[in-house]
Amino acid sequence: MTTTMIPQISDTAMFTTDVFATVLVANRGEIACRVITTLRRLGIRSVAVFSDADRNARHVALADVAVRIGPAEARESYLNIEAILRAAAETGAQAIHPGYGFLSENEEFARATAEAGLTFIGPSVHALRVMGDKIRAKNHVAESGVPTTPGIALPGLDNAALAAAAADVGYPLLIKPSAGGGGKGMYVVEAASELAAALDAARRVAARAFGDDTLFLERLIPSPRHIEVQVLADNYGNIIHLGERECSLQRRHQKVIEEAPSPLLDEPSRRRIGAAACAAARSVDYRGAGTVEFLVSDAEPDAFYFMEMNTRLQVEHPVTELVTGLDLVEWQVRIAAGERLALAQDDVRLTGHSIEARVYAESPAAGFLPATGSVLALDEAHGDGIRVDSSLTPGLVLGADYDPLLAKVIAWGVDRGQALARLDRALSETVVLGVPTNIEYLRLLLHTPAVRAGHLDTELIERTLPSLIFRAIDDRLLAAAALFLRAHAEALPLVGGEASATSPWTSRSGWRIGEHQPTPYTLQVGTASPVTIHVDDTTDASRVTVGDCNLVSASLQRIPGRPHGYSVEFDGSVSTVDIVAAGNDVWLGTDGATFRLRVLSRQDQLAARLAAAEPSAGVADPAVRSPMPGTVISVNVADGSSVEAGDTLLVVEAMKMEHRLAAALGGIATVAVAVGDLVSLGQIVATIQRPDPASSPEGSPSPALSEGSA
Repeated sequence: MTTTMIPQISDTAMFTTDVFATVLVANRGEIACRVITTLRRLGIRSVAVFSDADRNARHVALADVAVRIGPAEARESYLNIEAILRAAAETGAQAIHPGYGFLSENEEFARATAEAGLTFIGPSVHALRVMGDKIRAKNHVAESGVPTTPGIALPGLDNAALAAAAADVGYPLLIKPSAGGGGKGMYVVEAASELAAALDAARRVAARAFGDDTLFLERLIPSPRHIEVQVLADNYGNIIHLGERECSLQRRHQKVIEEAPSPLLDEPSRRRIGAAACAAARSVDYRGAGTVEFLVSDAEPDAFYFMEMNTRLQVEHPVTELVTGLDLVEWQVRIAAGERLALAQDDVRLTGHSIEARVYAESPAAGFLPATGSVLALDEAHGDGIRVDSSLTPGLVLGADYDPLLAKVIAWGVDRGQALARLDRALSETVVLGVPTNIEYLRLLLHTPAVRAGHLDTELIERTLPSLIFRAIDDRLLAAAALFLRAHAEALPLVGGEASATSPWTSRSGWRIGEHQPTPYTLQVGTASPVTIHVDDTTDASRVTVGDCNLVSASLQRIPGRPHGYSVEFDGSVSTVDIVAAGNDVWLGTDGATFRLRVLSRQDQLAARLAAAEPSAGVADPAVRSPMPGTVISVNVADGSSVEAGDTLLVVEAMKMEHRLAAALGGIATVAVAVGDLVSLGQIVATIQRPDPASSPEGSPSPALSEGSA
């Protein structure tokens, strides 16, 4: 983790109470690494826990001790209270830090921890119980004078009762699960006709994610801003806030970019919303670090409404740390150990501006579907004002078992403009090859006029996304890939799938009688048409032809000190690119954009040509394939039943997101999977017996639909 040089208030203060000798971190990924980093700085022995899927994870290597707690399935490992408490007992831990997600807001876990004689580094069971239920929390804080969003929030309402109340709430409205958080199970409903299906989906997600399918409804406030306030409270009634964070840039109710302070609030508004947050925390005798979330009117910053309280550390806590100079994890430990707050509200100073971007394993080009793979090359940003909280290591295998968050890139600046510029630079320098990421998308988002001007709301991303132009593969990058393959012909004998290192087919002459021939490499990006690049390096300077283009001079040189970095000269222009190959894939990264190129064999090229052939009118692929690895959670049609184009056939869940697979055309459905089955990327999960072409509408139907719904 790299941080900007901002004085840490907590660095100069000593503990005045006995601290823990050993703390177990009941989490994984970047938050486990983050917590362990502070424990190590404080001289506290750290214990990591891991599932079978995380045996080689970074948090396991970073901790002083690591204990296996079960298989990859979270219910049998990171959500297994008995296994975690057993690990704590075996390692002599005196306290447990839950991180965020998993059991961090689980009152049963907090109670079991206390009953085991351990300290839960978090709030009391009472606070978890009240604030962990959004219905109870909303009604509770309203009694303390905290403004709340209009809606219906009563326990035990079934779908019929919610549907009956929806007309009074008004459309559009928002369905929210009473338990949990992170945007999971939240659905926007624009009209009454959409309500029944949305309620069913919300209950499924809530039941799986939180073990509680209780729902409530809120009026949807048009173009709101999502602003949250960080609070700290000790065991002696002292409560302060550390300013606010702007979290309005969201996609599917998941935060993407966060910053502190908000560009919307002035100092009087900051004081008022901070006082409301402290009142909400005080109403449950809160202790430790917590966050109170509000919806705020862009037109009227003083018009804010309580949404929920997150009784844990937030993903975006680093931006608060960088503008306050406080280590929130350290203060969680201090307070849990009985320490009093060492500063009052008037002591809190916000210095400069900080912005965080979340790096996910996902494919923006494929509708932001979660992605899997192995980290083949890694180069994380560093420099003045840059901090990276990450779980990434070279060689790390990224599966579909957990949330796709990989890292957070955070920038601090003396003002918002400098912070934005530093974050953009840091993202451009971040290299993760071997798995698709959203880094290029983050950079595009940062450059939109509304974001640069600070005119934010929770719907901005959805409005902006269609206008974003992602970088396309160009001749220079294609040439760089071919030159890389040519230079590593012997080191990468499997690339292309046809020849061994000793085969004459890999010789630079092209193994021809007579004149030397250029070596061809046929490459494909996604579903685009393949391109053949010819490399002639039998002369002093390599010459490259990309597709039907003219022959140009090109070269590729290693960059010293950058393991996968190359300087590529193409037709007189020089630039840099990171390149790595594995199997039949070549990965290239440049300025935050990543490309995966498939090296096609002769058989692959023939298959591509056949696939590109024009289909007959009315004919569509009858196979419905899973767009990602995941678990079948719902089968909506019976085997052998008749379906229409667009009908939902089944729902696949991966990384806590639901994806609806629909029929591309009408016909008779044959379903090849059942609820609970694990499916792989591209696996055929259903087929449609096509109707007689004569009865089909003109034109070719679209391929099977896949829609993210969480």
